[in-house]
Amino acid sequence: MTFPTKALAPMMLEDYRKLMVERRGEQEQFTSKHITECMKKVIAVDLKQIVQVDKDLQILAYYAGHVLGAAMFYAKVGENTMVYTGDYNMTPDRHLGAAQIDRLQLDLLITESTYATTIRDSKYAREREFLKAVHKCVAGGGKVLIPTFALGRAQELCILLDDYWERMNLKIPIYFSAGLTIQANMYYKMLIGWTSQKIKDCQTTRNPFDFKHVCSFDRSLINSPGPCVLFATPGMISGGFSLEVFKQWAPSELNLVTLPGYCVAGTIGHKLMSGKPTRIDLDKDTCIDVRCQIHQLSFSPHTDAKGIMDLVEFLSPRHVILVHGEKPKMASLKGRIQSELGIPCYDPANNDTVVVSSTKTVKVDASETFIRTCLNDGFKCHSGSLNLISSRDEVVAEGIMVMEKSKKAKIVHENEYLHVVGTEKHELQFSCCCPVSKNSLIQAMSGSDASSSSETLVSSDHRYWIHCLWLKLKKESDFNNVQEVDNCLSLNSFKSHICPVDNCPFRIGECDEGGSIMFFCCSWSPIDEKIAWRVLSIMRETSLSEVSEVRRSPTGLLI
Repeated sequence: MTFPTKALAPMMLEDYRKLMVERRGEQEQFTSKHITECMKKVIAVDLKQIVQVDKDLQILAYYAGHVLGAAMFYAKVGENTMVYTGDYNMTPDRHLGAAQIDRLQLDLLITESTYATTIRDSKYAREREFLKAVHKCVAGGGKVLIPTFALGRAQELCILLDDYWERMNLKIPIYFSAGLTIQANMYYKMLIGWTSQKIKDCQTTRNPFDFKHVCSFDRSLINSPGPCVLFATPGMISGGFSLEVFKQWAPSELNLVTLPGYCVAGTIGHKLMSGKPTRIDLDKDTCIDVRCQIHQLSFSPHTDAKGIMDLVEFLSPRHVILVHGEKPKMASLKGRIQSELGIPCYDPANNDTVVVSSTKTVKVDASETFIRTCLNDGFKCHSGSLNLISSRDEVVAEGIMVMEKSKKAKIVHENEYLHVVGTEKHELQFSCCCPVSKNSLIQAMSGSDASSSSETLVSSDHRYWIHCLWLKLKKESDFNNVQEVDNCLSLNSFKSHICPVDNCPFRIGECDEGGSIMFFCCSWSPIDEKIAWRVLSIMRETSLSEVSEVRRSPTGLLI
């Protein structure tokens, strides 16, 4: 927790416990002792303080506005990153600043969506409308009930009314209900550093939370005559003192109930905001006549739809999950985020599971040979310092990643890979024993200008037939680098020599019953596969497509 949250949490939890158990009579979920024991386990953090929870988890708090001590939390687990916003406000108000967060590289943003489709008016327009409604009511002798939460909206509106009362020289009393609000104000006075810059600037002359025109309210004043303004909790009139006062003041047409924030469905506040009812049934024995004026203003500390979109666009996470909102409105916001920002967005219901992909980064070592190759390709070294040729150049270095026995990944240069893994080089080689007509070879010899230079060769000599084949390839192709080396024909990796055995396992084609065919054993590497099939098509005097049928035969191939 932040330090203000740690200070306020026990007070808020105890107030909740009392409301649920002592006033509503519900079963106690936790005791005061539980609260005390729980708070002993809390670790308070400053904003932007990097907290290393364990070797994998790192967290960081950012200012969220909303209420005193509210924070967004950035979490990093390994290389995976996310931000959970909680409640936040993207615009400053009179007592708190706007949310502030760095531009982070995020896999996931989980954001509240309370006002997923609402665009609020300007703050000053809302304040003028609020003050006008309150002033009109008290000027007519009515009472104003402002149901609000003790923490946040009460202080915001107290500052606003206190300043207005001072400027207008009004003497009508402003009250806030005793108890929780008084305690909250005490913490606001102490924790000025978490408030807005305007509040900080004012504290040199006086503490802005020492209100001149606001004082505590006594229950005996509920039915006292004359106008007044009362802040009462809770904010949705779901019970407590605000409900007690509403019962007394709602039947009068002079009075006003101003609802300054969001109200959950099912609460009296929500019923009043949905349309002015003439009566509200609390239970089978209690009915409230509602003749008072109802005024609704959005003084909620939650950000609106524009603020949510601004935050999502600013952070530009790889995924967004919407929480804390109403289903139809969340669906609408989800559509906007996906269509306007192009970011995958999810609005899961309770108990739904969402699986999102994340960036995976593997830390690896690199061999000295690989690093030297990188330096030679993309870096220059001047006076012992290493500098990139250009900061805009993208240098790509290719290597091989291996996993050593220690389970540590390492990048090595391709030339040292075999040594690292402790093995010898293996090459893939294709072989084929190809039949060639002796007549075609003799014709190549007789029709060649080079035949005179081969008079010393006789048909029984292997070199004679190799020379004939060389002449045939020179005559019927554009191969200029065909060479005769000893008793072998060579073209790049393609090698050919006369087959010395009758039962060669790589032989293709018909048997040589009449002695009119000469068999040549050929071999080549995959890199020269196209050249090999062209040479074979010339040797067999057939089309390339027909010769390539040899590929489909398991015989004639050797690895």
